[in-house]
Amino acid sequence: MRADATRNLERVLSTGARMLADDPSATIAAIAAEAGVDRRTVYRRFASREDLMAAVYGARYDAVEAAIEAARLREAPVAVALHRYVEGIIAVNRKWPVETSLMLREVTILERRRGLIDEVDAFLRRATDEGLLRSDLPRGWVATVLPPLMEHAAENLSELSPAQAADVVVDTLLRGVGAPQAR
Repeated sequence: MRADATRNLERVLSTGARMLADDPSATIAAIAAEAGVDRRTVYRRFASREDLMAAVYGARYDAVEAAIEAARLREAPVAVALHRYVEGIIAVNRKWPVETSLMLREVTILERRRGLIDEVDAFLRRATDEGLLRSDLPRGWVATVLPPLMEHAAENLSELSPAQAADVVVDTLLRGVGAPQAR
């Protein structure tokens, strides 16, 4: 694909993600106009709105996979890997703010998601085994509370960089929200 075509596709997909998050009924024509490309360009690439949405979901998962890979969950020290992972996912959530419940209807996304969940779960077990996370919590608890923390940080801490928002999330995860107790 030519460089300009690649840039146009990226613009259409990221604009589509943002617009569909704001208005799930956004049209291809509106997305094309906002992305600064001719709607015929978008229709040549995507036969339907559903095809465009599937491509947006695929691009989001490409970004999630890249964030997980960059975090080096298997080999980096667990505290470093946790922060990298959280920072990367916050950045993905900001760039690709799609409604995940709709996204999970896509069969290919469900398959990819399972692999990512398994990788993160293995990392969280490693973090527990190495003492970063508590071992007395119910099984799967951290995996349940971490995604909403990252999502809320992406949406509600927009004045912070992804790294700064990750500081807040990791601190909240590791230390909670209660006031420190006097000793």
